[in-house]
Amino acid sequence: MRHSFWALVRFDTNGGSAKQTDMSEARDNNSVTRSPNDSDYFSVAESLKPAENNSSQSSAGQAPQDLRSVLVTSVLNLEKLDHDLYRGTHHWVPRTQRLFGGQIIGQALVAAAKSVCDNLYAHSIHCYFVRAGDPKVPVLYQVDRTRDGRSFTVRSVKAIQHGQPILICQASFQVLQPSPLQHQFPMPVVPQPENLLTIEELIQRYLSKPDLTENAKEGLNKLLANEVPIEIKPVSPAHFHRYAPGEPRRLFWARARGYIGEDNMKLHCCVAAYVSDFALLGTVLLPYSKYKAQFTASLDHAMWFHSTFRSDEWMLYECESPWAGSSRGLAHGRLWRKDGVLAATCSQEGVLRVKPVNGTSKL
Repeated sequence: MRHSFWALVRFDTNGGSAKQTDMSEARDNNSVTRSPNDSDYFSVAESLKPAENNSSQSSAGQAPQDLRSVLVTSVLNLEKLDHDLYRGTHHWVPRTQRLFGGQIIGQALVAAAKSVCDNLYAHSIHCYFVRAGDPKVPVLYQVDRTRDGRSFTVRSVKAIQHGQPILICQASFQVLQPSPLQHQFPMPVVPQPENLLTIEELIQRYLSKPDLTENAKEGLNKLLANEVPIEIKPVSPAHFHRYAPGEPRRLFWARARGYIGEDNMKLHCCVAAYVSDFALLGTVLLPYSKYKAQFTASLDHAMWFHSTFRSDEWMLYECESPWAGSSRGLAHGRLWRKDGVLAATCSQEGVLRVKPVNGTSKL
């Protein structure tokens, strides 16, 4: 387990720490749950250009098999309180003091999966963030056994704080069935993860620049001091530079740190649900170099699981945004196995309020 990549301190044109998201607006808006401002992170870390030779492998390689992933032991681990009632705690709280939506989605799916038979596997989830989460208290997950069918089983989960739901999740499970109908889009042609640098390696290279300001160094070192259970390797860091406009599309390799194993597909789906909230909504901002996010929050999130996969092995996350308007943005994501099999598809809509960028960032 290494470092957080979303708790970025942004920098203004003088090298000083920029102001955080307008929290007065966040407190007043109870219809959404705050997501990490991934666009802030990619505005820096993905603009760190690696050297011409990208052949070095990550120093944070796959953990030994006796080192269980923190996603299993902590992040997605729930305490059973009663029949179909569970309690989850928070592994990480963003600097904006809003709960990370990916963890709430992942924990909700864990709670739903605990109520179904071993031969049933999640094929879809549909979630709405309805209130802001409070990082000071645990989250209760109440499962309703909506329907048990021969092929499909449906569960409803409410994530509750202070007696009110902060997220509503519908999860559907299916008995695996063969079918002659099989097709998928082709996987994008990209460099393999072994030939790319991790987020931490990109930051380390940037820290070695002699003209970097002290405040910038302090902010980037804070990144390296935080912990995240996901390892990330951007496919094209320079193209992800927020201040260089481009198409609303990004690709990166991701995997859970530590060992999960191949026998628990339910758990791999829960981990993938956690990963799916990373950097997805920030894709909407990529074409708009003259604006920066003032407030972002997830509204809803849906995911479909297509094939077996291992979330502790490298998967390519392809994110794109087909639409933005009315202070909202829509983003789609596809998770690919290394062998080209489409493992999962997801969609997310969120609130995106922006303000003009003043000056040029030192980064």
